[in-house]
Amino acid sequence: MNTPTFASLGLAAPIANALNQLGYKTPTPIQSRALPLLIQGQDLLGIAQTGTGKTAAFSLPILHSIQVQGLRAAKARPLALILAPTRELAIQIHEDVQRYSAETSIRTTCIFGGANQHPQVRRLAKGVEILVATPGRLMDLEAQGHLALDAVQHFVLDEADRLLDMGFIGDIRKIEASLPSNRQTALFSATMSKEIRSLADFLLHDPQEIKVTPKQVTVEKIAQFQLRIANEHKQAALEQMLKQDDVRKVIVFTRTKHASERITKKLLKAGFSANAINGNKSQNARAKALDRFKRGTDWILVATDVAARGIDIQGISHVINFELPQEPENYVHRIGRTARAGSTGVADRKSTRLNSSHQIISYAVFCLKKK
Repeated sequence: MNTPTFASLGLAAPIANALNQLGYKTPTPIQSRALPLLIQGQDLLGIAQTGTGKTAAFSLPILHSIQVQGLRAAKARPLALILAPTRELAIQIHEDVQRYSAETSIRTTCIFGGANQHPQVRRLAKGVEILVATPGRLMDLEAQGHLALDAVQHFVLDEADRLLDMGFIGDIRKIEASLPSNRQTALFSATMSKEIRSLADFLLHDPQEIKVTPKQVTVEKIAQFQLRIANEHKQAALEQMLKQDDVRKVIVFTRTKHASERITKKLLKAGFSANAINGNKSQNARAKALDRFKRGTDWILVATDVAARGIDIQGISHVINFELPQEPENYVHRIGRTARAGSTGVADRKSTRLNSSHQIISYAVFCLKKK
């Protein structure tokens, strides 16, 4: 069986050209299976791990549909709505859609809480075909009359399991009530639970289901190691690890906002270039920290699970779990910040039960595929 290419999937020429310019040749498994179904207009339930290329899987068919029909949105009435659980993920999706649509006249924007709403309202007033949003800000602007959802033809929920974990189920149901009944809907989740199944049954009409998540608990393409370290020695061990020659760009995960700030201060005092990102930071501060990390101004990002999903940054060599997450599934999402979309490595899935006086520092090493 021949491996499909983006060119063979029949995408509109401007979109295919943009993908070619980006160096995208061969779709990932979730993309090769989802794209044809969504282009045909079917509803879809997709289960796929982080880093598998879900954003292109759901956004390329939307761009294709709008492009081939020559559609133009009216003011404040988007044609497509992509719902994301966090500001960081919403911004990442928006940036990806902009890149995929670079050779079209399709307009996209992103709205989220924690930032001044007026620039967002002005962009909506000009008209956008694709809107990426977090639930709270979406409902706020709709309630204020700055936005109407009655023209939405494509509705996507990304990271649906995270949306439910964050308590957005009521908001999702209210948002759905504002959407046309004849829309196309796609729901993507890293995990399948009874709650996700119930949500899919509520939102989707006669959907196709695809699942590309491997049965393994953690991503196979990442080499994983664990260190048994007494609590009082963890900071010193972290700093020693960061001095290794192969550690180039790293995310250090903590459980709490306070821990992320405390560790960052100690790293800065020790001479490392680091910054923190957590829920206490303003949107501007979080965006600035991410930008500095992307550009390499800071090569260490100390983060809570606010950064476990939605951050797709090239060149992350290591992910260090200074503290393990409360939810086991978040470990998969944390280490998925490396080994993105097709790179490979080795997985060591050992588990050790420790005394309360010790903690694990586990770290994930990104291994490039050999040419």
